[in-house]
Formats: sequence, structure tokens, C-alpha cells
Amino acid sequence: MRQFIVHGHDAPVESDFALSDLAGGAGRLDVLCRCVNSAFFLSHDIREDVRVHLVLQDEFTVTFEGSELRRLNPDERSTAALVRNALEEREEAIGHIPVETSPGVSLRRMGFEDLLNDIEGTVVQLHEDGDSIVEVDAPSDPVFVLSDHHDFEPWEADLLVEYSDLRVRLGPERLHADHAITVAQHYLDTDGYTRF
Repeated sequence: MRQFIVHGHDAPVESDFALSDLAGGAGRLDVLCRCVNSAFFLSHDIREDVRVHLVLQDEFTVTFEGSELRRLNPDERSTAALVRNALEEREEAIGHIPVETSPGVSLRRMGFEDLLNDIEGTVVQLHEDGDSIVEVDAPSDPVFVLSDHHDFEPWEADLLVEYSDLRVRLGPERLHADHAITVAQHYLDTDGYTRF
């Protein structure tokens, strides 16, 4: 299982945002939607061995489960609609118990630290000062942790030091979160660039 945690610092926690203004009025939800699409989509197929967790303002987590996912289309607007549908069910989310809001999409009242504490797998922080990914053996159960268009807050960075098993960089340049996911997927698909 490959997992990706994307922290949306400005992402909406209410469902009253417009799908026509994802980059503005929806707190850069467009960034998170691109991350979801990068994690799941192949040409004419979807990755079933992937799980994506979107942390919304450290209050809610929307999880996309590849093996059960339906109605995900390769555009930001339809992905945002799935997030909005999840937030419409926010009153049904009791504590950390997930509520399924559509096939393969669930919502929990869970912030960043609780998610890191709950997650199973090898937690991999993507960071420009990390070890080169080509020098690290590809974990069989990676959980890549990324931020949206903001850097992690100091308290979040401290949590990552505590919870991360690996701290790696994907290349010499800083990448957008969705591009970083694509590169990480390619790295895993090629078993650390050893097979094509």
C-alpha cells in the first residue's frame, strides 16, 4: 500500500465553497485535488494500491481509498466535489470514526498529529534537505507526507521529526506537491529506478 498525506493549511472545513473558485475562495483546494489526481491516475486506469489523506486545517481528514474509489475523474472540479460531499457529512463524523461519504471516500474528525499517530507504514517526509531518494531503499509500505502551497508550521515540522522514518528529497529542485507525488510514484514503480 502506498499512502500520501497532504496537509491543506487553508483548505475549507465547510461545504459552502464554490467549485468555480478552488484556487481562491476554497483555500487552494485546487492544490489538494491535483495531489489526489496525481496519486491515483494512470492512462485509462486507476491505482488501486493507493490511499490519500487530505488533512483540512488540522480539523478533518478526507481519505480516498483506491481499491474502493468510484466517481473520481481526472479534473480538479470533480475531485473537489467529492471533498465538498464529504464535508456535507461532517456532522455525521463522530470522533475518529470515519463516515463514508461516497464509494472510496471517507471523512474523519482527525488532525495532522492524530493521523500521523494512527497511520501504519514507513513515514517518509519529502524535504529539500533530506537524503537523496536514490540512496534510500524504497520502502514497501511508504507514507509520503507533503504540505500544500505553504511550508509546514514549526510545530508540524517538529512532529515530522518525531514521526518520520525517512527524510528524503526527490531531486535537486523543489517541486509542487502534485509533481512530487508523480515522481515518488515513478520511483516506486521502477523499484528505485532499477527496472523499467
